[in-house]
Amino acid sequence: MILFMQPHPQIPSAPGSQRRPPPQVPTATGGHRPAPAQGTPQSATSSTSQTRHKYGTLREHQPFDPHADGQTLRNAMRGVGTDEKAIIDVMAHRSNEQRQKIILQYKTMYGKDLIANLRSDCGGRFGQVIEYLCMTPARLDAYLIRNAIKGLGTDEKVLIEILSTRTNQELAEIRMAYNSDYNKNLEQDIIDDTSGHFQRLMVSLAQGNRSESTTADMAQAQREAKELYDAGEKKWGTDESKFNAILVQRSPAQLRATFDEYSRLCKYTMEQSIKREMSGDLEKGMLAIVKSARDTPAYFAERLYKSMKGLGTDDDTLIRVVVSRCEVDMQLIKQAFQANYKQTLGRFIAGDTSGDYQKILLALIGGKD
Repeated sequence: MILFMQPHPQIPSAPGSQRRPPPQVPTATGGHRPAPAQGTPQSATSSTSQTRHKYGTLREHQPFDPHADGQTLRNAMRGVGTDEKAIIDVMAHRSNEQRQKIILQYKTMYGKDLIANLRSDCGGRFGQVIEYLCMTPARLDAYLIRNAIKGLGTDEKVLIEILSTRTNQELAEIRMAYNSDYNKNLEQDIIDDTSGHFQRLMVSLAQGNRSESTTADMAQAQREAKELYDAGEKKWGTDESKFNAILVQRSPAQLRATFDEYSRLCKYTMEQSIKREMSGDLEKGMLAIVKSARDTPAYFAERLYKSMKGLGTDDDTLIRVVVSRCEVDMQLIKQAFQANYKQTLGRFIAGDTSGDYQKILLALIGGKD
């Protein structure tokens, strides 16, 4: 049986690295990390299921029998010891939609809460992965954002990563889940916890009002490339609001065209100009938008690489990205990782983690190769 080495985030009662131990995460009753309310709001469960699985390494399992899976999980946790392999075989090989059905079926069969049972039997980073897998995508993102802005300090990298990479539909679902689980308004919480141009950038992104056109207007790209040049490199000082307005509203296709035109006007790339003109969290937020617009899988490959390179492991980022992208575009992330860092993502993870934590991460991304 896996014993609790450290407490890990609590999720609804109905969701270790070998280098750096997990941080202490007080429970919701201690007033530090909130637990989403029980039950899944209808609006937060349904997303574009078909497109979510197109490039994922985790797909729907067929044939699917939630009764049999519930029974397998029950048997894995009965008596002395825990069959972690059986838990991984189910939780890391069923889609999110299927996992939600298993959770419901388990309670129907046994009158017990599967998530609470898993929490009591699975600890450390392995348990954290299991718990994240029990949440719907919208509720996981809402939970991560809530933890990032609650209490002293703000984990800006979590805000940036989620708000700059989710679709309009996903952002709408996150806002609804946030309100449902915490009885709070996401925008107001962002305003209360951030400031200045970074605050305005995060509030703008949270609206989920980006154009989703797949084509680019070249005349607009030329015009807005000049506007960005005039707002930054051409003048003394920087008009951050102009960067905000363009980078937040335009579709990735339009932004890519604008970045190309910008490079023709200026001796710097858009990324280079942002680094020259901005600093701190605003710079990081703007760069995340640009990188994601250019190549979202490459952006997440970089996030994963940085979470593991050098001494220590940023396990929270590693888990967050693997769980949130394994059903979306992990195949493409793996390709980008190997192309950019000359090593497979799986082997990088295997060299940086151990035990059941390693096994479940590798299962979610489809193995070492």
